Amino acid sequence: MLRNTRTSYGTVAMVFHWTIALLFFGQIVLGYLTQALADDPRLQFDLYQWHKSFGFLVLVLALPRAAWSLSSVRPVPLASAPRWERAAARIVHLLLLTLTVAVPLAGWLIASTSPLRIPSFLFDLVVVPDLPLARSDAMEAFWSSTHALLAYGAGVLALAHASAAIYHHLVRGDAMLARIVGRRARVLHPRDRSR
Repeated sequence: MLRNTRTSYGTVAMVFHWTIALLFFGQIVLGYLTQALADDPRLQFDLYQWHKSFGFLVLVLALPRAAWSLSSVRPVPLASAPRWERAAARIVHLLLLTLTVAVPLAGWLIASTSPLRIPSFLFDLVVVPDLPLARSDAMEAFWSSTHALLAYGAGVLALAHASAAIYHHLVRGDAMLARIVGRRARVLHPRDRSR
């Protein structure tokens, strides 16, 4: 089933979710390595180019993913989930959707405002043009700090999100994780519990 239902996520949502999750966590590691391996300028340059390439890929996937997510039916909350937990999950989902667009966009803004004018080679195939912005050390530093803050904040949120799903699966034994890995489960909305 391609589309979401009231009890499960569809194939499109699952492919978007897991592809972007893997890319995003990989990007955090790659971003860290670009700084940790600064003593090897050639390797650092290559790592930056891979980091930028995967960043553009995340951005290209995140935009349709956000549109798909916001326009699709969402599975109803689990009957066992308290109201505060359902509200927190909704907020975290929206923040993660926003950050998967904002983080790579902030990275593009770093390249676009850097006075060094280092081209962004997309997987060594094409050069991605910079955004038409003024270049300065101050703007590059601002967007670098913003990019790092957003990326690490998204990483913390994603870890909390994953931890909650694992908790629901292992401790509560409910269907929360099953819905995003493709297993069918009967899930009732809280108002349906009395039926």
